[in-house]
Amino acid sequence: MRLLPVWICLFVTTTAHASIIDEVRITLESRAFQQADTELATYRAQRGVTPEYLEAHSWMGRMYLKNNDLDRANTYAHQTEQLAIQQLKTRSLDAEPHLPTALGAAIEVEAQVLSAKGATAQAIALLRKDLLTYHNTSIRPRLQKNLNLLALVGKPAPPLQAAEYLGPKPQTLAQLKGSPVLLFFWAHWCLDCKGEAPIIGRLHAEYASKGLAVVAPTQRYGYAAGGEPSSPADELAYIQRTRESYYTALLDVPAPVSQENLSIYGVSTTPTLVLLDRTGKVAFYHPGALSYEELKGALDRVMSR
Repeated sequence: MRLLPVWICLFVTTTAHASIIDEVRITLESRAFQQADTELATYRAQRGVTPEYLEAHSWMGRMYLKNNDLDRANTYAHQTEQLAIQQLKTRSLDAEPHLPTALGAAIEVEAQVLSAKGATAQAIALLRKDLLTYHNTSIRPRLQKNLNLLALVGKPAPPLQAAEYLGPKPQTLAQLKGSPVLLFFWAHWCLDCKGEAPIIGRLHAEYASKGLAVVAPTQRYGYAAGGEPSSPADELAYIQRTRESYYTALLDVPAPVSQENLSIYGVSTTPTLVLLDRTGKVAFYHPGALSYEELKGALDRVMSR
């Protein structure tokens, strides 16, 4: 599940030109690349390079990558990035959601192409460079996620900010050394997170005797029920109500509330699951939900070390 779904839903339903995104995505699902290219060319001739066009264009690179056509994937991703940079000369990146989605996807594809070609060091350098450039924008978590996928496993886990939290007071990760730790990053709007919670709760109970610690970081998103804008205090109360309704198996698990935690761990996908070994190093990093069997297997591998 992608971050900030309310933005996406809002613009798909209220922006007249946003249909080009759906049109191109539907066409690409059947691998009709030439037809999708024609749809993009027609739109551009009529309306020019808009943020909606760029998001649609970014799907060419993404789908060519999925099709393992690395050179075409990189070509389209580079085109998307260069057109996005042109847009940034006259506007900010986060004025609306389509441009950051397009730019983030383009950089992601370029890095993944480099990694697939065996140039992992170049991919890491690219992501680190762009993280410096876009550190204070909405694409930071996406870039960090891709960097973490390439470089975080085996490294000491970044510390968590825990000045604000729900549930019991969190221990620092340094204090938890000696125990394996499962970090469950979630969002109050995330259906996949609600589905993952019982799995986390079951494994927490099963591995408690082996010392497993679970921490469930989350953050505010600026809205509460139904996507309605919310004050920080009201949203925090809503997050607590969500915990009490859908995360009953995890009410004894500390839940630090900090946007920085999700940014540094690259949580542009929720849930994101991170396992730390007994030395405090990252042993497993996974954006997205996992089944009980998959997560249990990852836990067993960490426990056996």
